[in-house]
Amino acid sequence: MSRLEQCFKALKDANKKALIPFVTAGDPNAEFTLACMYEMVKAGANIIELGVPFSDPMADGPVIQKASERALDNGMSLRGVIEIVSRFRERDKITPVILMGYLNPIEFMGYEAFVQKAAEAGVDGVLTVDIPPEESKDLIAAYDKYDLAPIFLLSPTSHEGRIKKIVSVAKGYIYYVSIKGVTGAGHLELGPVQDKVAEIKQHTSLPIAIGFGVKNADIASNIAKIGDGVVVGSALIECITSHTGNESAGQQAISDLLNSMREAMDAVT
Repeated sequence: MSRLEQCFKALKDANKKALIPFVTAGDPNAEFTLACMYEMVKAGANIIELGVPFSDPMADGPVIQKASERALDNGMSLRGVIEIVSRFRERDKITPVILMGYLNPIEFMGYEAFVQKAAEAGVDGVLTVDIPPEESKDLIAAYDKYDLAPIFLLSPTSHEGRIKKIVSVAKGYIYYVSIKGVTGAGHLELGPVQDKVAEIKQHTSLPIAIGFGVKNADIASNIAKIGDGVVVGSALIECITSHTGNESAGQQAISDLLNSMREAMDAVT
């Protein structure tokens, strides 16, 4: 059983939902990211999504776009992200880590080289925003070879045929994009989210994690009533940017926000 499967099983047995924070690797630097990963686990995170910075992050809003810019300016690369995971595994052998990013850096490294290095470092899955299942046969074959989970997005506009296609190749969990638009944007309406998640669950037994628009503990608790996991990203990046020059304060702000979300989520589940 993979780390992801063990994680979701343990949460289900405990009647809890996964708290899944996202941070951009290397923002503001690699040492901060590594320390932040450990602190996020202490604050109640169950799975970590680690963003691979990219020069053209088209699915991301301005908050995460600027985080990618800062990380790239500081020299972060796909190899650097994998190294952070390897260092994280020196102390944490349990918490699943997902790399989230875009195809270009993976193609540049090469599918086989990337997947092998990621697996050796302790990565559990990869969410590549800009590659559909129709074009991912070779990449998924590489993931299967090294037991990495290919994680895919579904959205409010995903029709039944697309849902069936995605769930036929996805592993680990489904990431449901709760609003139309980029990360950090829009107002989250829970009714449509609940309806769509119910529709997706008719076609898969995979856990469904819900992200985009999760900004505070109240939203996190409401999302926890609907899905199997809650993804928070832009709100955490804002904790970093609002404490520029004071990394310890930024890290504390992230811990405080995650603690409040964990408490609120557990109260309703």
